[in-house]
Amino acid sequence: MKTPDRDMSLQVPRVTKGRYSSLCSDDELLDDDEPTLWQDEVLSNLQGSVYLPKSGRLAQATKEDSSQLAAIIKMGWLDKNPPQGALYYQRRWVKLDVDYLRYFDNDKEVYSKGIISTAFITNVSSVGELKFEVVTNNRTFIFRAENEAERNDWVTVLQDCTRGRKPRNTMSPGSPLAPDFQGNLELRGLRSKLYTVVALDKVFLYKNVEDYRLGVGITSIEMNVGNVKETDRRTFDLTTPYRIFSFIAESEQLREQWVEAMRDAIGEALSNSEVADQIWMEPSNSLCADCGASKPEWAAINLCVVVCKRCAGEHRGLGPSISKVRSLKMDRKVWTEELIQVFLLLGNERVNSFWAANIPPSEALTPSSCSDERRRFITHKYRQGKYRKYHPLYGNQRELNNALCINVQGSDVLETLSLIFCGADVNCSTGMASWPSPLSLANAHSQPLQAELISHNLNTELPRSEVGGDMEALHYSPQPCVSYNGFLFKTASMARAITEHKSREEFSRRWCTLNDGTFSYYESDKNSNPNGSLKATEIVCLAVDVHEKHGYDHTFELCSESERLYLFGTDDPDSHKEWVKSIAKSFIPASAEPLLRLGFERIGRLKCKDGLNLQTSKVGWFALVSSTLHAYLGDNQGEEIHLRKLNELSIQQDNEVLVLVEKGRTLYIEGERKLDFAGWCSAIQAAAGRGGDTLSQQQLTETDIPVIVHSCIGYITQCGLTSEGIYRKSGVNSRVAALCEKFCCDARSVRLREGEHQVDDVSNTLKRFFRELEEGLFTSKDASTWLNAAAIQDESMKISQYQLLFKRLPRVNKATLQALINHLYCVQRFSELNQMNLHNLAIVFGPTLFQTDGKDYTAGRAVEDLIQFYTLIFEVDEQQLKKQLEEITVIIQVREKLNTKFPSTEPGGHFICTVYLEEKKDTAEQHVKIPGSMTAAELTCEVLDRRNITVKDKEYWSCWEVSEKEEMERPLHYQERVLPILHAFGTDSNLLIKKHLAMDMMILYLASKVDASKHGNMKFREERSILGLGLSSGSFHDRYFILNSNSLRMYKEIRSNRAEREWPVKNLKVYLGIKKKLRPFTCWGLTVVYECKKQEKSEKQQWYLCCDTQSEMREWYATFLSIQYDGDVWPQDGLKQTRVNRVMPTDTRHGNVSLIPLRGSENEMRNSVAAFSQDPLALFRDVR
Repeated sequence: MKTPDRDMSLQVPRVTKGRYSSLCSDDELLDDDEPTLWQDEVLSNLQGSVYLPKSGRLAQATKEDSSQLAAIIKMGWLDKNPPQGALYYQRRWVKLDVDYLRYFDNDKEVYSKGIISTAFITNVSSVGELKFEVVTNNRTFIFRAENEAERNDWVTVLQDCTRGRKPRNTMSPGSPLAPDFQGNLELRGLRSKLYTVVALDKVFLYKNVEDYRLGVGITSIEMNVGNVKETDRRTFDLTTPYRIFSFIAESEQLREQWVEAMRDAIGEALSNSEVADQIWMEPSNSLCADCGASKPEWAAINLCVVVCKRCAGEHRGLGPSISKVRSLKMDRKVWTEELIQVFLLLGNERVNSFWAANIPPSEALTPSSCSDERRRFITHKYRQGKYRKYHPLYGNQRELNNALCINVQGSDVLETLSLIFCGADVNCSTGMASWPSPLSLANAHSQPLQAELISHNLNTELPRSEVGGDMEALHYSPQPCVSYNGFLFKTASMARAITEHKSREEFSRRWCTLNDGTFSYYESDKNSNPNGSLKATEIVCLAVDVHEKHGYDHTFELCSESERLYLFGTDDPDSHKEWVKSIAKSFIPASAEPLLRLGFERIGRLKCKDGLNLQTSKVGWFALVSSTLHAYLGDNQGEEIHLRKLNELSIQQDNEVLVLVEKGRTLYIEGERKLDFAGWCSAIQAAAGRGGDTLSQQQLTETDIPVIVHSCIGYITQCGLTSEGIYRKSGVNSRVAALCEKFCCDARSVRLREGEHQVDDVSNTLKRFFRELEEGLFTSKDASTWLNAAAIQDESMKISQYQLLFKRLPRVNKATLQALINHLYCVQRFSELNQMNLHNLAIVFGPTLFQTDGKDYTAGRAVEDLIQFYTLIFEVDEQQLKKQLEEITVIIQVREKLNTKFPSTEPGGHFICTVYLEEKKDTAEQHVKIPGSMTAAELTCEVLDRRNITVKDKEYWSCWEVSEKEEMERPLHYQERVLPILHAFGTDSNLLIKKHLAMDMMILYLASKVDASKHGNMKFREERSILGLGLSSGSFHDRYFILNSNSLRMYKEIRSNRAEREWPVKNLKVYLGIKKKLRPFTCWGLTVVYECKKQEKSEKQQWYLCCDTQSEMREWYATFLSIQYDGDVWPQDGLKQTRVNRVMPTDTRHGNVSLIPLRGSENEMRNSVAAFSQDPLALFRDVR
């Protein structure tokens, strides 16, 4: 039955509501009883999660950032009548594209309040004055336009959009929205679950599964700007530049599946074959321009050639100044319509008539050519221009430039390419003031393809060849505009960071000049030949040292592209300031000129990637000022990154990438030059740390609360609200001091974990922080005024005075005080559990927060007032506070249940584990206590004994480690200890007792071998990932392997003399099976995990070996096993001896705790329980 959104003839005054950022459908309801608006104020108090900002956009985000706008048919303001009999219209910004009608809160929002699939619209018609209705199978949406003409236009456009389509009744598997993954997800902060669908490169949110089937949803999320990060056991974050969606899955296993599905959607979004299909429409572009391989997916956009992946790798080796390599499938933004037309016009065949006009047959490449041959050929072809067709004007610079200016006014693009790569200067002067360059000349004459080709070659390095005479290479450089000179003191340049103090004796006096874009230093001002010089283009970083770091009071460092560090100093602060300003101005481009106005400590250029494009690096200009990193990333728009507010700061990928994660955005800074990169890393990490002892100098959260305060409050809310005497009892002083020191060094890196940190230690850490805080929480200026306010007798006057004082506090102090008092208010609300009522908390926190001696109750009275009148002083929404208290109640109840039902370990350190017999199902479960000494064979016997299974001859029962996610399994060696395996488990792994069917054949094979070694060919693939996304990449390649008693060596081919890789066998863990999504050539494969420690840091690699036959795989696995366990693959007496050793239980004790031997018949078990009744964990033998 349809539910119409009916207009009411009786108009009533519109109820004014607070505007909240909501992803609810326009019904504004997520259940049928009461509104559940997505209020940030409610959500901000939840522990450990990230929520949506009130705005659905970033300040600098433009509409072009969203691909949703690519095919907008019509958009504008409409009034919408909501359902449930509401009497007022709501103003909505409405957009229509070919697939969806969407409506938003306003025209700036990125994520809609509702979407209606056009495939489900059955009728669109005008109804009443200025109104029209959109009808689906079960809903009628009524909109009202501002005038009749606008209403009629909307009706016409909607009818045109839906005309000719066969309306759907429900979503079908064959529809455009056929899901890759779907199900219910809880969005952190909402009571109800949302039905979530991952389809191709988008994520859709629906109120429920019925709405999904009927094509009426809430919003869609474009995954080309998304990033997925696992946070907690069942939670994960989907981050976009506009919002962070914090999802909660129904289980840890489902969380893994959701994360994988969304990462696949990101991969799908970043990969698009539309450009490739267009480029390949020119037949010659379907073959690599260099080797002839089919379906090339890469291109050198400045050279106008389409190349295969292997050749593209060699092009990258030439550097971007020679070959600008871009993907046809991933770098969508670079592929403008003009650039695509250039490639279609030229094509590999025509462009090779220039680049490959003179290739000797002996030097030509084939698709099977090796990397060395490709590198040599591509270097000759493009760096040296060895095979190109020389232009008749080659060597005559003036005539080449003149010819270029004439040719760009016409349509012969190939001639322009020939002129450019035979020496014509694309930046030459045309002699015309209106069109001073060839680029402006091409635009003026409406030649967009000419302009496109020139724009990609403005800074291209021309081929260097000795053929054709002595043409002089010309390089365009800006006119010098900075000059300065004077004496400086200099040390010898170094190829490492300067960490030690340099005394005055280590400096030498030098006359220094900055002229014509070159910084030079001389023996004296009388010398004409410099001792050394640096071009401004070679300077990548300028660092200003702290005062008196070295022997001279004022010093600065210059880092060059050649990885050399130059240290200069002076005692004159004015001279030092002028040198720093002049040098910075000489190498910072005009696009980043505002950086020069900052009092920077470090300035320079770095390569980086951000969340919108993880495939292509771009050059950014950065300046570090105190704890703020200022950046210009190429779009002339400055950005500020507040380092103390970062969610995460880490160095990844072997110290080559610095990752900065802030709200809604991740920035990857790449280590192009090790010396320069190390300096930036150290400086940024130091700036992001605690800068002092006042509140504003701490590492802060996004809400301006110190991380130490946020972490301690969150931990105590989760784990300590039921702890009797919380904040009154003292922790262990040494542990408190150590925790304070960790927070002081880097609060962001501290993770408070239950079991690892004690509640009383954390509570005392928080108190010590406030006690030792410089200036105090209430500031030294106003603290006495706060205490005087506590003496006011009139309650309303007292509250007003507190409110006035609260508003006068600095921003960080204000946020911190409200967060702390909110926490203490919650603590005293559960005083029946923790015995800390209002008065007790005031006694503890009064002297702490006001930093007094506590001899009187004045400070206590002030804190008591703040807690007692919390809702009035801080103007708190009581509904909001009620929800927060309800959430805390749920946390306490859940913890009580978990602590009662699922104790993971017992006092003796033993572990209760679920083991499955033959297959993973409920009826095959066995819950076994695992002592630290238990081996795989003993666990196997334990389970077989319980099920009264007799082991027969030639039956090889084993304990298997099974990983469902990785689709692999491994039989544990019979002597392998089980407990370490359990501790290393993932959520998708389990232990399984089953027969090892191949063991007999493996033993026969090993018995026939003379020595424990093996060699042969296998297909190899290494696990790699696209930066920031976690998406696997790569393919299988043929390799030759030699396995001996010490190592596994991999060679490119059997004739190779040198191994490509080598691994120690003892460090390898070999599993049977390969993930199907990797598309192995056969199903007979091995997954190999290599673990080692480098400088006390664990390193883990994973790769795959694919065999041609099952017997070959079995032989390789048997050889691995034999070498790792010195030939002892299976016990000589089978499992019989193991069973005998465990039949006679001894009085097993650990300290004074008796342990129950979990084995034998039911009678034996009852006797054991009676004998060892002191052990409460005996009750958990059959816990499910």
